Amino acid sequence: MNRQPVVAFIGATAVGKTALSLSIAEKLNAEIISVDSRQVYRYMNVGTDKVSHEIRKEIPHHMIDIADPDEKFTVSDFAQKTSQAVTRIFARHKLPLFVGGTPFYYNALFHASLNEDLPSDDNIREKYETLANSQGAELLHMRLAEVDPETAEKLHKNDVQRVTRALELWDLTGKAPSKIYSEGTKKDYGFDVLYIGLSRTREELFSRIEIRLEQEFSQGFPEEVKWLLDNGFDDRFTPLKGLGYRELIEYHRGKLTLDEALEGAISRTKAFCRRQQTWFKKFEPVVWFEMSTGNHEDEIITAINNHLHNGENS
Repeated sequence: MNRQPVVAFIGATAVGKTALSLSIAEKLNAEIISVDSRQVYRYMNVGTDKVSHEIRKEIPHHMIDIADPDEKFTVSDFAQKTSQAVTRIFARHKLPLFVGGTPFYYNALFHASLNEDLPSDDNIREKYETLANSQGAELLHMRLAEVDPETAEKLHKNDVQRVTRALELWDLTGKAPSKIYSEGTKKDYGFDVLYIGLSRTREELFSRIEIRLEQEFSQGFPEEVKWLLDNGFDDRFTPLKGLGYRELIEYHRGKLTLDEALEGAISRTKAFCRRQQTWFKKFEPVVWFEMSTGNHEDEIITAINNHLHNGENS
């Protein structure tokens, strides 16, 4: 298979991926593909730090605002739609730049972590989602631990969407999902990725997280969550369990003060940042750039052009 060279910007939340990618996209005639599991959802703008519509008019963005928060949207959906977007971008003789911090989306696209042709059943999925809503996510996770401890160990108890998917596969096949994934034929999208890794010290990242969340809380995040609740989108749905959204839902229900919601969002985002740093250390091939010492644009553009040029000659 002739593999298509592509480039992805990775790094922990608040490291500066978006700002740098916008600047480089202008210089390389690129379009941006968001690799963010929350930016796919409509109406979730402030809390997911989406770029403005004005910016999107200047630099096309893909995989943003393509599902409602109460819709099922899987990793497989993301990989399939992204592959189609890449084909369209190359047809326009432009470069796709992947930008975001969701590791399992990258794994699906570039490392064949998804299996082909796995079965699904909406009725089974709805059964487990209803059970989680009525009796709690922990009960679902305990059920998964009984049938597949390996998969349960990898999934957080509140990750209802993926726990449900694992139980759905168990019901349909009678096999542990970990066994299905290890034995099945993997979906290969044919990309040859170079990761551009952006890093900062943990202290600097934590400071940037605090500043960003304080700005979001003062610039419409609470009002955004109020609108979502008023329109029937609440924490029954996985996207609304995300960073900041869960805390602000509790605020609107009178269970937290606004300051407590902010503190909780900051704490959870910092914990997520630490996990991202651990995950991305395992990614390869990657060229890392320390953003505290400058934006390194010229070096990054050189690395990108070298990768694209080598791909054309391979």
